[in-house]
Amino acid sequence: MSAELVNLAAATVAGRLGAIAYGLAAIGPGVGIGLVFGHSIEAMARQPEAMPIIRTNMFLGFALCEVLALLGLVVPFVFSS
Repeated sequence: MSAELVNLAAATVAGRLGAIAYGLAAIGPGVGIGLVFGHSIEAMARQPEAMPIIRTNMFLGFALCEVLALLGLVVPFVFSS
């Protein structure tokens, strides 16, 4: 096999590994976002008078979970050879 074909095959495998890594990295934030929204809705149902504070904390938790998903998307591109 020529060197060009080997480099192309390596790049293809690296791209697929990056996609798999992002898929695995998206599992955690997906579960975290589900927990954040589920528990905040439960908290709002139990104490409606605390709704503004709960909603603020809900969006903060959502943003932090989403940052993890974005890091999982960027890291394979940054560390690819």
